[in-house]
Amino acid sequence: MSVQDDNKRAVLGFFTAVNERRTEDLPAYMAQDVVDHNQIIHGEPDEPGAAFEGLRQQLAAFDPLAIRVEELVVEDDRVVARVIQSGTHGGTHPRMPEPTGRSFENEAIWWFTLDGGKIAQIRGVSDRLGLFLQLGWDWPTVD
Repeated sequence: MSVQDDNKRAVLGFFTAVNERRTEDLPAYMAQDVVDHNQIIHGEPDEPGAAFEGLRQQLAAFDPLAIRVEELVVEDDRVVARVIQSGTHGGTHPRMPEPTGRSFENEAIWWFTLDGGKIAQIRGVSDRLGLFLQLGWDWPTVD
């Protein structure tokens, strides 16, 4: 088994745990001091390890939430996933509006850097404008 195979398995395990809402299993795939360069949600603390809370808040806001891996590219310590995200806005967290009950589907790219078989860094780009339009949210303003 190669390091690339281990890294691919870790990222796929991460997505499976998120899809199955098993946040208690995330430490098997993510380093405790994982750095989320884009912050999963608005309002997530900007510090190592904050991605755990960001994912918990994202799952609280969207139930169901599904992330379907369309493509996976693995090279050395990096794994890039092109995914389709879908869900229903049925819950709240500090920076999202009250639940709309509306559903969304959008495309995203997640870029992971792994160290020792665990996700050490996360970067992501998604169609947030499409997300906001589908959910009927106002575009956020700068405070």
